[in-house]
Parts: sequence; C-alpha cells; structure tokens
Amino acid sequence: MEWVETTGKSIEEAKSVALDRLGVADEEAEYEILEEPKAGLFGRTRGEARVRARVKPRIPRAKVERRDRRPRKDDTPSAEGAPRAPRAPRAKQPRQQEKKMSDSSENNDRPRRERPEGPPADPAQVAAEAEKFLIGLAASLGANGETAVNIDGNDIEVQLNGSDLGLLVGPRGSTLQAVQDITRVVSQRRMGDHDTRLRIDIGGYRAKRKEALSRFVTQVADEVVASGSARALEAMPSPDRKIVHDALTGRTDIATHSEGEDPNRRVVISPAAVTAAE
Repeated sequence: MEWVETTGKSIEEAKSVALDRLGVADEEAEYEILEEPKAGLFGRTRGEARVRARVKPRIPRAKVERRDRRPRKDDTPSAEGAPRAPRAPRAKQPRQQEKKMSDSSENNDRPRRERPEGPPADPAQVAAEAEKFLIGLAASLGANGETAVNIDGNDIEVQLNGSDLGLLVGPRGSTLQAVQDITRVVSQRRMGDHDTRLRIDIGGYRAKRKEALSRFVTQVADEVVASGSARALEAMPSPDRKIVHDALTGRTDIATHSEGEDPNRRVVISPAAVTAAE
C-alpha cells in the first residue's frame, strides 16, 4: 500500500487528515512522524506537523501446496534431444479476411434485435445477490463481514460492516468504487439486466468521507473569501466532486466549477465577485 503524506497544526490533526485520505480507521493504519510543530513565543506553535501514513499490510496466508504439475508435451525432451525446427509462418488468406470483414459489416448494417423485456427484477433479490457476493469477498480476505440493506423503490444500498475491511476501501475510496462496479456486474449476470440502482458502502466509509470532505471544503471556501483568490482542489472522482458542490451550494459568497478530464478532473472554488467579473 502506498504511503500518503499529510500536514496539520498538530500530530493528531495530520493523522486525522491521513485517515480521511486512506479511508480506514485508526487501528488499520500505521504512521511515521516526519516533522513536529515547534514551540514559539507565548506557548504558540510555529510550523506544521507532517506525517506519513498507510494501510497496515496484511500477512498473506500460507499457500496450500499444489499438486505436482503434469509435464506438458513441450516440457518433455524429444527422443533424439535435437531442437525442433521452427514452424514456417502460415500464409495469409486475404479471401477469408475479406469475407470476415464483409460479414462483420453486414452484421453491423443489420438492425439489432431488441432484447425481450422480461418482468422487472425484484430489488430484494438483487440486494440478496449483492450481499452474497460481498460476504464471500470479505471471507476471501479472512474477514468476517455483516451486511445491512436499505431499499427505496429501485434504489438499493448494501452496507458491509466488519473488521479488517480497509483493503476493500482503499485510498479515498478507490477500491470501494471498484467493488461497487464489480458487484453491479455480478448482480446483472445472476439476475439479468435490471433497472435498479445499486450502491455499496463498506465500514460506513461514504458517510465518514462526506462529513470530512464537507468540513474541509467549507474551510477552504472561507480561505478563498478571505484571500479573494480562487483555489483548485486536488483531483478527485465524480462522487467526491458532487459532495463538494453540494456542500457549498447554499453559499452566495463563492462559486464552484469543475475543470479538466478524468481522472485529473478537479473542483475550483472562486470568490463570487471574481466569478461575476469574469
């Protein structure tokens, strides 16, 4: 797991920022203190605390001894021990290639048959398939997971809770997003195409991330207003950008917009006066 480096007014604040970026609990992370704030006049501190943190590496399980692999034909030496002569390259068959191209073009020109619409999938069954997959995924990592489901119409949220689930969250929820995408694919393969919207959360990460990110961007917005200068945040995925925009929607003294292309797309916070002048 890669190290992340963060700063804060104190060691604890720097650690808290690191945990937000890693998306794990304190007991699931390890730290290195790079720099401590220095004591100044009248008990004030000068400088910032700087720490490195990462998710604690897991000890891999002992591998079960595999059965002896049967020798392949290529592994057995020839009777005379002489190297085999290289095969001559096959001649291309342009007629067959032209036929394949023409067949593919004809297939593209043909109208596609629409899939017959079956009965709508039961959201409870979709959630059950997602639960089964997530519990099995946690078990494969040696963790015990419990699930909780919230269904609102076609919106399904499945929460996986338990210990040692930090690896399924990853830095800033990147692994969690991948787990959500895979769970959707698995449910579609088992249940067929359906119109439900499946959302996965692990260890309450999304709620923690939303709270921490909203608090952070509110502080940045105050600094932007005080300085009168726009500030670009670090690149973040679409769900996090939405949290930023939603957190600052009610403010009239600043404006937000996104710029760049994924995965380097970022939110820019600008003073309202600067935005109006532009």
